Amino acid sequence: MAFRTLPVCYVFLPAGVIPGVIPGVISGVMGFFGCVARRAGLRWSPGVSPLVRTSARCYSSEPTKEKNVPYEKTLKEQGGASAGPTKPLPRSADAVVIGGGSLGCQTIYHLAKMGMTNVVLLERDRLTAGTTWHTAGLLWQLRPSDVEVELLAHTRNVISKDLEEETGLHTGWIQNGGLFIASNKQRLDEYKRLMSLGKVYGIESYVLSPAETKDLYPLMNVDDLYGTLYVPKDGTMDPAGTCTTLTRAASARGATVIENCPVTGITVREDETGVRRVRAVETEHGTIETACVVNCAGVWATKLGDMAGVKVPLIAMHHAYVVTERIEGIQNMPNVRDHDASVYLRLQGDALSVGGYEQNPIFWDKVSDKFAFSLFDLDWDVFSANIEGAMNRVPALEQTGIKSTVCGPESFTADHKPLMGEAPEVRGFFLGCGFNSAGMMLGGGCGRELAHWIIHGRPEKDMYGYDIRRFHNSLTGNNQWIRERSHESYAKNYSVVFPFDEPLASRNMRKDPFHQVLTEQGCVYQERHGWERPGWFSKDGPAPVLSYDYYGAYDGPKNTDDKYRALLGKEYTFDFPSHHHVLKDECMTCRQGVAVFNMSYFGKFYLSGPDAKQAADWLFTADVNKKPGSTVYTCMLNKSGGTEADMTVSRLEPGAANLPLAPESNGDTYYLAIGGGVAEHNWNHIRTVLQDQGFTCTLVDHSEDMGMLSIQGPKSREVLQEVLDTDLSNQAFPFSTHKVVNAAGHQVRAMRLSFVGELGWELHIPRDSCLPVYNAVMAAGAKHGIINSGYRAIDSLSIEKGYRHWHADLRPDDTPLEAGLAFTCKMKSSIPFLGRDRLELQKKEGLKRRIVCFTIDEKIPLFGLEAVYRNGVPVGHIRRSDYGFFVDKTIAYGYIRNPDGVANPDFVRSGDFTLERMGVTYQAKAHLKSPFDPENKRVKGIYD
Repeated sequence: MAFRTLPVCYVFLPAGVIPGVIPGVISGVMGFFGCVARRAGLRWSPGVSPLVRTSARCYSSEPTKEKNVPYEKTLKEQGGASAGPTKPLPRSADAVVIGGGSLGCQTIYHLAKMGMTNVVLLERDRLTAGTTWHTAGLLWQLRPSDVEVELLAHTRNVISKDLEEETGLHTGWIQNGGLFIASNKQRLDEYKRLMSLGKVYGIESYVLSPAETKDLYPLMNVDDLYGTLYVPKDGTMDPAGTCTTLTRAASARGATVIENCPVTGITVREDETGVRRVRAVETEHGTIETACVVNCAGVWATKLGDMAGVKVPLIAMHHAYVVTERIEGIQNMPNVRDHDASVYLRLQGDALSVGGYEQNPIFWDKVSDKFAFSLFDLDWDVFSANIEGAMNRVPALEQTGIKSTVCGPESFTADHKPLMGEAPEVRGFFLGCGFNSAGMMLGGGCGRELAHWIIHGRPEKDMYGYDIRRFHNSLTGNNQWIRERSHESYAKNYSVVFPFDEPLASRNMRKDPFHQVLTEQGCVYQERHGWERPGWFSKDGPAPVLSYDYYGAYDGPKNTDDKYRALLGKEYTFDFPSHHHVLKDECMTCRQGVAVFNMSYFGKFYLSGPDAKQAADWLFTADVNKKPGSTVYTCMLNKSGGTEADMTVSRLEPGAANLPLAPESNGDTYYLAIGGGVAEHNWNHIRTVLQDQGFTCTLVDHSEDMGMLSIQGPKSREVLQEVLDTDLSNQAFPFSTHKVVNAAGHQVRAMRLSFVGELGWELHIPRDSCLPVYNAVMAAGAKHGIINSGYRAIDSLSIEKGYRHWHADLRPDDTPLEAGLAFTCKMKSSIPFLGRDRLELQKKEGLKRRIVCFTIDEKIPLFGLEAVYRNGVPVGHIRRSDYGFFVDKTIAYGYIRNPDGVANPDFVRSGDFTLERMGVTYQAKAHLKSPFDPENKRVKGIYD
């Protein structure tokens, strides 16, 4: 049953529930919250989980005719767009931002503030139309990501300080604080992790007991609480005040804001080299020539992308909250997020806005262009889950009426993170959309990064987690993947963020040739980039990933006998998992014997052509132009000297095609092997650099055509010598070399490399030859105790050795010098490469920060984000951590900064370091070299 909001600001109950009673004026019986709870079949009492009955649901996508929301000054009459543009369209612009919501307004403000003043914002209706006008406007400062904490901090500064200083106008910022509710130890542990990270950034927060929480928020039920996290400087924003002030500040710097001007097309043309580029934006009222379009169209971003041939992988859903009548005693209370109940309570003057995330959200499949300042009918059967949680947390709500309902569209993405950056399909087409109802909160930080991206070609911060290139191109147009994964991300939005969680939605999208045989041997898979890659191997038989069941929502059947999900559930801990001993066995077998790793998900590219050598010199930090047969570990940088990738590059002999092992070439050719989770990002980075530099090269992707096995350990040579028809001695097959050889009658490319710090080889195998070669390796290794091993073991073994993982201890905002990878940079040569000038400057000035290895003696796990203290002063945080089974210690890597100058080795050696984990500090030992095999003997086959 759907309800409409009526002009008198009350929602009438249907006949037969409580006849003749208007919920807003109930007296002495029950409030509307209580009525809805009872109508939905909820049996509620504090501390008892209510039961929710299944009932028919409304899927109406038609807008309601009446609406009542907290931001009345934002409301405009529908049909305003027909009046025509509010300003004349210019003939040209340096950039055209499309969409006048939070992101559009923040982006044009920051573009103008950075000096790009010939910019235009086009809004099809009025500012904030679509999704921004009905947002709850909450801002929480702490998130489980250092970059997001920084983005949120910038938003807060812009809204609470910068704009008011620039314009003299108040944006509507209210600092009333925020409370995160924990009903169990794991949830409070998660909050303590946030608190520790916040200390690095100077964010004030406190863990409160239930009694202290009651003192702070007297109306709260604390009987079922484990504790809370209180952040005094959290608050709320007004979308109308914020967007109006942003556009005024932008206009004062020369930007042009035009409302009532729908976009009808994007002109895209190929340049002389065949690269598709933006040329103009078309409207019914004229065309603006531009080389840069910024898609900030929210729910409508997919349609705008279609105009340019750009895939925008987001989906629209109904997202709702209700505003209560006045609640005595609620004034000045902090906003509340009860994650376990999946509900938030936002202070709304002397009332509360109540909303949350359900497991059965309604998809809006037919997105209407006429939907501007409109709302959907609220489906109470869906929303009842939020009412349940809200009444439990604030019992006064059961006697409170509802003043208004707000159910509007919001855009959601596959991983609940925004879509940003330049689209892979069209140069000059930028994305700033898919903000998962957090557009106001993240808008300031993301608007600044997007503006920097547009002007300078890249963002200042590490925005890979939001970059559209984080998704493989085969997924971004896959409707099943978008729908399933977006649903799961929505449903799990308030779930505890555990370090080793994996999605259940849209799995098995990309499988390598070993998938079935490893499944039969108990492989527990991880999903990366659509690929299924081995995580670890269970001793209890197969645990296949089943088709997505939407967690039983939409009246569909729930998967039964789901062993994979059960195993995943055992990962839901901030302690060592129950299979810790299995991971130890995989690691120690590799260290002491031999293990085989399936690394087939790796990206496998060939770079060739007339300018291939020149391109390789410019792209790669290391000198990869050694003799054919060499393999070199190298980085790729951006203009700022930050690390866009690390990989191995193998120089090939010219010759006839031997695909997929080698392309036809009569000149320089390079084989690039890249971590599969970031292959799309790497592909687009290389392609963009080639285009910008005008190199005549061919870049070919053979990732799907080849499998890849890595055989590692002291006994790897003995095993492979039985399989490969070549001499594997140090003299005949030195470290960092490769050659095409026969393996059990099949041609493969063998490389002597290691990512775990042991003697070993990688076999790059044509797809049809994968299983025969694997079977031969396992047969030869049987007498040596060979085992399958997965990426959980690789994580442990690699951190023990001190090898870097890109986007963990090595990111686009880290230089190789800071990351301890100066040896990958050809600084002693005169060969120019991208980012070299920044490295030379940094080397001259000295490092302000550097990566450091830490070990602790206590047998406790660390997962990253832990605060690092030097002599009691916070100097950084941990990026990545794992347990090193060989050294029998927890190992962690993090960047530390010298607040007073250069972070040189003496700064590290002279410090007394502690690490804070969930509010508890542990003494740590700092290492400038890996504590495991610092002389690199084992990779050379030297075992004393």
